[in-house]
Amino acid sequence: MEHAVHAAKPQLVKSRAGGWLPRDPAHTAAWIARLRDAAKGQDLADVPPIADFRAMVESDQTLYNLAQAMFAQAYQLAPTTPLGQPSVETFDEFLTLLNLIMTTAPEAYQDIASQQPAGLIGFPINALLDWPMATEPGYTFFSNAVVNQLFKRILAYWSQFLTSPASRYVLTEQPYPVSPTTEAVAWLSMAAQQEMVQVAMSALGDGANPTPDRFQSIFNCIPGAQYLGFSSWDDFFTRTFRTGVRPVSAPGDDSVIANACESAPLQVVNNVSASAQFWIKGQPYSLGDILAFDDLAPQFTGGTIYQAFLSALSYHRWHSPVSGTVVKAYVVGGSYYLENLYEGFANPGGADPSAPNDSQPFLTAVATRGVIFIQADNPAIGLMAVIPVGMAEVSSCEITVKPGDRVTKGDQIGMFHFGGSTHCLVFRPGVNLDFHFYGQTPGLDAINMRVNTALATVL
Repeated sequence: MEHAVHAAKPQLVKSRAGGWLPRDPAHTAAWIARLRDAAKGQDLADVPPIADFRAMVESDQTLYNLAQAMFAQAYQLAPTTPLGQPSVETFDEFLTLLNLIMTTAPEAYQDIASQQPAGLIGFPINALLDWPMATEPGYTFFSNAVVNQLFKRILAYWSQFLTSPASRYVLTEQPYPVSPTTEAVAWLSMAAQQEMVQVAMSALGDGANPTPDRFQSIFNCIPGAQYLGFSSWDDFFTRTFRTGVRPVSAPGDDSVIANACESAPLQVVNNVSASAQFWIKGQPYSLGDILAFDDLAPQFTGGTIYQAFLSALSYHRWHSPVSGTVVKAYVVGGSYYLENLYEGFANPGGADPSAPNDSQPFLTAVATRGVIFIQADNPAIGLMAVIPVGMAEVSSCEITVKPGDRVTKGDQIGMFHFGGSTHCLVFRPGVNLDFHFYGQTPGLDAINMRVNTALATVL
């Protein structure tokens, strides 16, 4: 397929919450160009779940028309780059590139001349769908239950690679060139280790101050071992902190609620409704939908929701914000590439053309998510809920506690695999909270607060 060179100036995305995709679409376009070249040289047969997905869509005229339309519309609407690389043009091309991703792991890039970071392709599949899923046909396509069911199988297939030793090919010490101007960052190079240390060190809140120039002093690994002892890409990405690096704030004080994820505060909303039109532009929270219409959900009507988002280079495990007893813990299946239709292209003056950032509240009601109810020891808190929400590829929510388990504030309760997304803490009405944001204002420009640090105090 020939791709015309476009002279249009690239449109920078104002904010990529968490840095999962590059801010400049030129870097994403360069990655897609490399993927195209690799696909031309291999002519791979579809892996089984992609073959099933292709057959299902092609046998359903409505879905096939939607699939073609979302790529056609995105091609017309998405920004072009000086590289002459437009967005993925057709559904068929998407499947060809998707098939190749099944044996690749996330990469990051830096500029060869300046040695400065150029962007992270933390969501490779999302990079292909970044603009198509923001169109109206894309919204309808990814709202389909069968589409999501088959996409779940594709992601499960990919997860087998990401948890295998073969995925460690990106865990190298020396960068390797990928274009005349950029090179892939070796995840175990000193520069990459330093950046991950910097992310950990810049997180706000109380806590220990590990040596600022040593990845090995912060994260559990085996210094000197090949791949630092990590068994797979997922093992590296779900790496754990060494003991003492993230101490629990006020461990003996049940009035202090700990931060459940190493994350940046997005917003706090009070007096949340049991039911709301979460798909509209304002995106109010809808408790019934968020909590999967659990029979415990009505207890939270009129209560408070705190939401925060995770960064790409940070820690991806969840910890209990309170001491108490796990009442219920389960994963709710949901969509994988669905965004709020009233953001993105439908909001021409907005700062988020492809919509993933501004769709975060919407995702709490529609995306794959965990639901963990905890009965806090402190009666002033009582029953509360932790809702880790997957986004795009990152929809593997693993809960590591079960009903009846006792948890102490700061104990691990689960993790995101292959990255991270967003999460909510939900409190009942009458629970009066004084939140601590360490001098910053919640929003897409906020930075991480340390896991286990004091998030709020019950008044």
